[in-house]
Amino acid sequence: MSISTHVLDTSIGRPATRIAVRLEWEAAGWADISSTVTDTDGRAVLVPKGMTVEPGTYRLTFDVAAYFQERAVEAFYRRIAVEFVVRDAASHHHVPLLLSPFGYSTYRGS
Repeated sequence: MSISTHVLDTSIGRPATRIAVRLEWEAAGWADISSTVTDTDGRAVLVPKGMTVEPGTYRLTFDVAAYFQERAVEAFYRRIAVEFVVRDAASHHHVPLLLSPFGYSTYRGS
């Protein structure tokens, strides 16, 4: 299984670079799995192909405050947490985030 994301800033029509992203798994409480930052295309891989993870509930947390501060943009959100369920541990899970200073949306990508 692999887990990845792609963050696009819809307010400027470009990838959102250097956003810190953390992946956690809900076991007995939340356990850290990995963390990284989005690259120049707004992409990040949190669990590379070949790494084993369990089915269950996962959470991606995007630290967007620093991204907006760096751009001198007033924003409403500091962090965005997206929880999702992995049922098939062999599948790829791509969770894109469409971001703006005052809203966001996400979906199950491919």
